[in-house]
Amino acid sequence: MRTKFDRIRNCIILCAFLAAVCGSVSERSFDAVQVGSEGEELTTLGLTPEFNYEVPECLPSILVDQVGYASRSDKLAFFQGDQLPDTFSVVKAESGQVVYTGQIEERENEGGGETHISYGDFTEFLTAGHYYIQAAMLGQSYTFEIAEDPYVELYHEMLKKYYYNRCGMTLSSELAGEAARNACHSGEAQLRSEADTKLDVSGGWHEDEMSSRDVLTGCRTVNYLLLAYELYPEVFDDSVGIPESGNEIPDVLDEVRYEIDWLLKMQDAKSGAVYSAVNSVDNKTAGYLLYVDDINMNATIQFAATLSRFSYLYQNYDRAFATQCLQAADRAYRYARKYLDDITPEEYFHAAAELYRATGTYGYHSVVKDYLMENPVVDMKNDFVFWGCVTYMSTKQKVDINLCGDVMKILMQEGERIAETSKSSNLLVYTGEGQIIGSGMLRDITRLTVVDHIITNHEYATVLQNHLHYMLGRNLQSVSYLDDVGSRNYQEIDESQGIMNQIDLNAELVLMMSGIVEGLEAEEE
Repeated sequence: MRTKFDRIRNCIILCAFLAAVCGSVSERSFDAVQVGSEGEELTTLGLTPEFNYEVPECLPSILVDQVGYASRSDKLAFFQGDQLPDTFSVVKAESGQVVYTGQIEERENEGGGETHISYGDFTEFLTAGHYYIQAAMLGQSYTFEIAEDPYVELYHEMLKKYYYNRCGMTLSSELAGEAARNACHSGEAQLRSEADTKLDVSGGWHEDEMSSRDVLTGCRTVNYLLLAYELYPEVFDDSVGIPESGNEIPDVLDEVRYEIDWLLKMQDAKSGAVYSAVNSVDNKTAGYLLYVDDINMNATIQFAATLSRFSYLYQNYDRAFATQCLQAADRAYRYARKYLDDITPEEYFHAAAELYRATGTYGYHSVVKDYLMENPVVDMKNDFVFWGCVTYMSTKQKVDINLCGDVMKILMQEGERIAETSKSSNLLVYTGEGQIIGSGMLRDITRLTVVDHIITNHEYATVLQNHLHYMLGRNLQSVSYLDDVGSRNYQEIDESQGIMNQIDLNAELVLMMSGIVEGLEAEEE
């Protein structure tokens, strides 16, 4: 990576070269010009110069979390380059006053790549305010804030994303701001395989610009949101700013119920099976039409698991509705059980684990134990295995202690692997299987979040915070991947790189943030 000194030197050489060239061109042009007599109009060759040079984007060589750092948490900045000064400064953004000076420390260059990373630690600087990092030869970083909890507004915005995506509801400007709009897709939809069959499938969350609603994505999203609530209920309040706020039910459960209401509409009343999705199709003559995709066994078994989990957690708020959801889950499970060849053993295990916790029925427990005995080394990367194992370990029903112990050991090993890999990387993050942003990183960090909840490890909490710092700009691209925050946001570069506009990834983010927020609150106490 070239240093600022290299760039300055190259600019001087370039300017000298241009000056020499321009000088020689001017002399030749003077000889070629024929000066006319007095009053005679001078003419040119009629050529208009064209400049088609695109100025390259200049990114800072000092990487920081562009939102900020909690006062009492670890605070690191990273420096790119192989020729660095010995020190860095923390500078007050409003006045330019240097308030802290620290040492720049080298890190091993991971993988022998071209990018050399060093770091500066300013953890001991606690004063709240807005700052930037400055270092000789490198210039300065983007600005950031130091505060007791700089992520509160961002955390609420993650939760409110689901309100913005509600289908079939008018969003008021009072609550939705610029996202306000009239109700959409409130009419009946047509079953794709039977044109005469009309269904009311209004509601749920939009998943893309075409307003698609998919049962599998919806279930995955709900499962992560409910897991976050189950592990960290204290961080979820009733004041996010949705229509249900103030009803003495945590807003995250209100939001999940909106999706659950839609999922119930996707269940066939006669069989208990579940339709897979609702899609909006542009018909050139009739406009946009809604189609319901046919019954699908994966959707059916995942519906059973998700509604079981919801019924278990929601029974303290509305027992009647929770019972309705549990009955719907049981009907879906019984239907899917007839077609086991069409679903995976992991999906079947997950559904049985959720139904066992909710009902205590032996038949469900038998399925859970059979799967764990047949798969002694479970794959925690698989969502269904992960959810099912966490549920089985946390149930109040009778469990097989040995099986629970084996599962707990594997989960702990997975968490330790992720933490160790993160600590040894240049930027202190685990990027998953080659995916910098997306399900690779988030999927794995959710596992560490659960492990940290179980054993409350400061080291793991720091790893979680480092991943948030990465997503908020402390990466080689200096990009904040979360909506509307940071000096250089993904929305200005590539809309597809956002996390919060993908409802299932946003739910994984909510789980990670729940653990971070609770940890910061504990530090303050």
